[in-house]
Amino acid sequence: MPGSASERFGSCWVKSSLSLANGNCVEVASLPGNEIGLRNSRNSDGPVLRFTPDEWHAFLGGVRNGEFDNFGRN
Repeated sequence: MPGSASERFGSCWVKSSLSLANGNCVEVASLPGNEIGLRNSRNSDGPVLRFTPDEWHAFLGGVRNGEFDNFGRN
């Protein structure tokens, strides 16, 4: 769900430390309403995906457990 302008500009967005020089990266921020926002760093005015803390922690757990390691591989 896209975020509002206040969510995009009123929050402190953090870019991944693994960001490539070409700027293809994501940024994450704590949003009002106890939500976590995720956006494309190349399109800071674009849509924001919003997650509850439980959803975000479930996603991070899946990343840590390697559940997504095969995505993007041929």
